Amino acid sequence: MVVRITSWNVNGIRNPFGYQPWSQKRTFDSMFDILEADIVVMQETKIQRKDLQDDMVLVPGWDVYFSLPKHKKGYAGVAIYTRNSVCMPIRAEEGIMGVLCPPNSTTKFRDLPPDQQIGGYPRPDQLEGLVDEATLDSEGRCVILEFPAFVLIGTYSPANSDGTRDDFRQGYLDALDVRIRNLVALCKRVVLTGDLNVIQSSLDTANVFERLRKEGITVEDFFSAPCRRLFNQLVFGGDVRLPRDENREKPVLWDLGRLFHPTREGMFTCWDTKKNTRPGNFGSRIDYVLCSDDMKDWFNDSNIQEGLMGSDHCPVYASLKDIVSIDGKEVHIRDIMNAPGVFKDGIRLRDWTAKDSLPLSARLIPEFDRRRSIKDMFFKKPTAPKQTLVPVNESSQSLSQESAKVESSMTEESVANSASQASSVGSMPSPSRAKAGGLKRTPSGTASASRPQKKTKAILTKEPSTKGQGNLMGFFKPKTISSPNTTPEIKEDPKTSRGLDDTADIKMSIESTDGDKLKDISERSSPERVFDPIESKESWSKLLSKRVLPKCDHGEDCIRFVTKKPGVNKGRAFFTCGRPLGPSGEKETGTQWRCGTFIWSSDWNGPQTS
Repeated sequence: MVVRITSWNVNGIRNPFGYQPWSQKRTFDSMFDILEADIVVMQETKIQRKDLQDDMVLVPGWDVYFSLPKHKKGYAGVAIYTRNSVCMPIRAEEGIMGVLCPPNSTTKFRDLPPDQQIGGYPRPDQLEGLVDEATLDSEGRCVILEFPAFVLIGTYSPANSDGTRDDFRQGYLDALDVRIRNLVALCKRVVLTGDLNVIQSSLDTANVFERLRKEGITVEDFFSAPCRRLFNQLVFGGDVRLPRDENREKPVLWDLGRLFHPTREGMFTCWDTKKNTRPGNFGSRIDYVLCSDDMKDWFNDSNIQEGLMGSDHCPVYASLKDIVSIDGKEVHIRDIMNAPGVFKDGIRLRDWTAKDSLPLSARLIPEFDRRRSIKDMFFKKPTAPKQTLVPVNESSQSLSQESAKVESSMTEESVANSASQASSVGSMPSPSRAKAGGLKRTPSGTASASRPQKKTKAILTKEPSTKGQGNLMGFFKPKTISSPNTTPEIKEDPKTSRGLDDTADIKMSIESTDGDKLKDISERSSPERVFDPIESKESWSKLLSKRVLPKCDHGEDCIRFVTKKPGVNKGRAFFTCGRPLGPSGEKETGTQWRCGTFIWSSDWNGPQTS
């Protein structure tokens, strides 16, 4: 069977689960089965160490290696999942420069003993020195795995955004180029895969000639930009303006997508979701699977999976043959995708165990180490617990003593409870009776004669008050308001005869004051003011009703956007056609794609709808 390597910029590791077919099971192992992949390289996971969860790490039958950003939150991130039944890496590293340290170690990857290194680390004299090497590896952009067959580099290259990070982008691609060339110089085969955020030729972006014509740039100048020039010098068949750069005289990698589809148009892997350009396939090809020259014949297929939704990118893959040729000798691919002694002639000799996990494996993170997933608990039979024997004489004596204590305590407690229940049913408890009924037994089983006063207060029932509200119905009864022309009636409180005359006087003054206020309000209100309910309803409808959207040239409702571009129109809303852009990337007239309708929201005075 073939071994498939799949690369996918997921734009958030859980993002695909909001789409079909991933939303049905919402598990990573089912996702990988649908992808039919044995190695899955994810970019833009957008998580931190604290966001890792069981279903991401403890995927049944899979191991995983993460590179997460050190400082920025919800940014970048690369993960490589490997199927344990197919392949087993022998070394794993994080970062392109080798300046990071393995888990639980203070030694950098490039300073490890030679037999523990992957090798090929860039030297300072090989780099342009645009960015500090520690900064290049701090954003979680690269995971490198070494198999006996080849070195796999999974990477997420910086994007070409607003030009503020051009030095970082060029410095990262420069370091990546040097690392790959150094590995090839060490006679190691290399597979590079991921979102490189760079296009190789005019076939790899939509309507490039028209767009460059409007910008006044020639195609040759466009592909001679530093990052595109560097990439074209790295791959075979790249169009490079001579002379080539020093130490880049020869290409070293094959673009497997173009190797199998050399003239295919519209082979795009990324689209602008804000402009909804995916239905019209107006995008670019910036996701790749590339390999070194000495293993290009090992692959029998490479393609994109543009029909799989879940991100602004689509998956790309390359499939390795079951049997490959090394120095004229045929070898089963699984024999050299695992450590020696795991496979022989394509037949497995032993199963993968937790001892085979490398230090960088996420399964060895303290939160997940020596744990199992829920699914494994149902398939693996737990071992029976060992039974410990207790001496008969000691156990019988202790059991008899404990049972005697329990029986005596249960008897005393039931008697106390029955006594307290009887006293409560008979009459209201007096302080002395409540004190006796509320006492609890001491640990020795004897009742204490003196208890804290706090416990007694908690049991005593308060004397009902005649003031305030008597029951719940009082909330729903209207308050009786005395007429302003009559003297408010004062009900004598029985407590006033006990020296509470001041309270009665205050109550009388409050009631009389309320009457005076009501009199003033009634005098100020105008009897000529009449509220029209129809007029009131119309005014509220204008405020709360939904605006009718304008129609585009297709006769369909427009969609509303808000301008975010800095300038005089920032924050203004406008309406435009809701259909996606067509293959031309421009608004079209008389076609099925987005038309030229554009209306400022402030200029639209359409009717209201309730």
